[in-house]
Amino acid sequence: MKGLVLAGGYGTRLRPLTFTGNKHMIPVANQPILFYSLKQLARAGIRDVALVLGPLHETIQETVRDGSAFGLRVSYVHQGDPRGLAHAVLCAREFLGDDPFVMYLGDNLLQEGLERFVDLYQREHPSAVVGVTPVSQPSHYGIIELDGEAIVSIEEKPAHPRSNLALIGVYLFGPDIHPVVADLKPSRRGELEITEAIWKLVRSGHRVLPHPVRGWWKDTGRPEDLLEANELVLTTMPSEAFAHHGTVSREASLTGLVGIGQGTVIENDVEISGPVVIGAGAHIAAGSRIGPSTALGDGVVLHGAEVRRSIVLEGSHITGPVRIVDSLIGRNVEIRCGSQSPQDLRVTLGDAARVQL
Repeated sequence: MKGLVLAGGYGTRLRPLTFTGNKHMIPVANQPILFYSLKQLARAGIRDVALVLGPLHETIQETVRDGSAFGLRVSYVHQGDPRGLAHAVLCAREFLGDDPFVMYLGDNLLQEGLERFVDLYQREHPSAVVGVTPVSQPSHYGIIELDGEAIVSIEEKPAHPRSNLALIGVYLFGPDIHPVVADLKPSRRGELEITEAIWKLVRSGHRVLPHPVRGWWKDTGRPEDLLEANELVLTTMPSEAFAHHGTVSREASLTGLVGIGQGTVIENDVEISGPVVIGAGAHIAAGSRIGPSTALGDGVVLHGAEVRRSIVLEGSHITGPVRIVDSLIGRNVEIRCGSQSPQDLRVTLGDAARVQL
């Protein structure tokens, strides 16, 4: 079995915010989103993986390399301008051969992992296994309608959804998918839709099994999705993931699960309420307050600031009596507050932004 991860050019709604590199490399709980899918593929026993790269693939090859750090053998397929998810399958045809494969959208996060997907396929040998879960806004997703386990309909982003069950961005296909994909015509959106390919499998009598996922699933297409994903990951991480490798003053107060990176300094009169992760080489000065559900990247500096339910990427400096809540702050951002009274801030800031309060 092989893996196919769509890792560049999809879900690009964060691009106007000028985050450097690809959105799939934005950290959630201080780990790039893409890494979660790669680690889940490895845990499921899959070793050969292709990353399908679209036009926004900066830093992915340089970071993932040959995949050996994840226990994988990684190849790269350059798709160019993406023309739909099924188009990615077409582009990877030579790599996939006739092997079954997991197709994983690289900006999705799935709590339960892939083992049950793989087990179901190996037991039943269907043409496809598709992950499904209820959603609150079904018109935003590919929607599947079921009668028991029988698939009644599949429609991409329907104006009038016939169910609230979304197809999540994880699929498992056998070789039957290839002739179907090769015969697809562009949809009204101008894309080769994987939902249409799955529906064609069903209509032609092939066996497609819906797989209700356990736990949470998150598509991280928007800043608010990233913040929610950060909270979900932090609150479900095992306690051993929150190791202390920095220097913590005896007069600092740490409650709950807190992870601290190598070389990070936590001064006195600092309060941290977990779950919180802080990267390497950070400096948390006196008077700062952090957490819960907060991730600070490498080299972040806080001077008397408060950061809660937020993601702050590496190299950013926040100074002064400012309360930052529910915010996504890019790399090397500088926020300075000259006011004597605390200022509240709820923002999404791209890399290298400057804010003076």
